[in-house]
Amino acid sequence: MEHLKEWISYLYDAQKLKELIIVGSYPVLSAIVFAETGLLIGFFLPGDSLLVTAGILAGQGYLNAPLLMVILSIAAIVGDTVGYSIGYRAGPHIFKRPKSLLFDPEHLNRAHRFYEKYGGKTIVIARFLPLIRTFAPVVAGVGKMHYPRFLFFNIFGGIGWIVSMVSVGYFLGSIPGVDRYLHLIIILVIVISFIPGVVEFMKERAKRKREAANEENS
Repeated sequence: MEHLKEWISYLYDAQKLKELIIVGSYPVLSAIVFAETGLLIGFFLPGDSLLVTAGILAGQGYLNAPLLMVILSIAAIVGDTVGYSIGYRAGPHIFKRPKSLLFDPEHLNRAHRFYEKYGGKTIVIARFLPLIRTFAPVVAGVGKMHYPRFLFFNIFGGIGWIVSMVSVGYFLGSIPGVDRYLHLIIILVIVISFIPGVVEFMKERAKRKREAANEENS
């Protein structure tokens, strides 16, 4: 438990995250992207902030930006494919798993509601939403989404997510002295990434209230 907490705090510490990316380079970055998108326990990993930080370091010459985009796009696409396979094979049973430290059924249910609302587009939209992006491919697998269709959205969304996040970081990396504000940039990225989810939650909550009010009046 203590080691897990230390690992999580390590990933969200700007300076330590920078050191991890520099030392671990492409293999560690690929493993984190794959785990966040392909494994149910990867929901806590810092996808957006990791990619932006990697882009900043690429802009400073520590990494090769085009190579980074290619490798991480592959990791993201393979990750979603694994998530889809988990959902496809485990089926509805996966929704019955008990809540634990590394798994909360509500995350899966939230992704399921999102999938029901947006359909196949969820696979693309979810790439830019923390938590949802981990569970969306699993839900698609549970729903037996036609695989060629899933693969299309998977490739499109995976490349779009990686290229956009890394590109933002690469642009920031060209700004002199940006390292001094790295912790603020990471906090900002995390906050921005959660805004769509919060907005969606508020809209869904307002909708349920309206439905409840209509039932009372009828």
